[in-house]
Amino acid sequence: MTEIKGISRVNEVCEGLRKRKCCEFVALALQNEVGPDVRWHYASGNLNDKYKRITVRFGKGIAGKIISSGSPMMLIDFPNDIYGKVTDHPIMLAEKLVSCYAVPLFFNSLPKGVLLVGKRETYTFSEDDQEMVQDAALELEQILQNQIIG
Repeated sequence: MTEIKGISRVNEVCEGLRKRKCCEFVALALQNEVGPDVRWHYASGNLNDKYKRITVRFGKGIAGKIISSGSPMMLIDFPNDIYGKVTDHPIMLAEKLVSCYAVPLFFNSLPKGVLLVGKRETYTFSEDDQEMVQDAALELEQILQNQIIG
């Protein structure tokens, strides 16, 4: 997938989430149409464009782990509360994130994408924060469903 159709609607959802103050950074990753690799396609509140060059393997990095497990993930104090190497979390390093909450996006009942929100300080995402992220993920699934092949 080279370009996201409906990017203005994706932008609205992500910007809206960021402006609700639960996060400083919002990013969207999608599994490649061919092969298992996962790429970050969109970011809001980013410090630079490094996210565009990050590709992780299925099961690796935050995006790869979310897609392989189909489950949400929270990091509260990166790099202090992680398993594995710091370099296994390139989006956290590129954006200087300390905490994040990420949820899977499902297409044809399969996890194929990730919505991640992050802060550059230690933070525990509340149930309300988590619900806001999940609601935004559902909205993104609707926007993107016609261009993701499951």
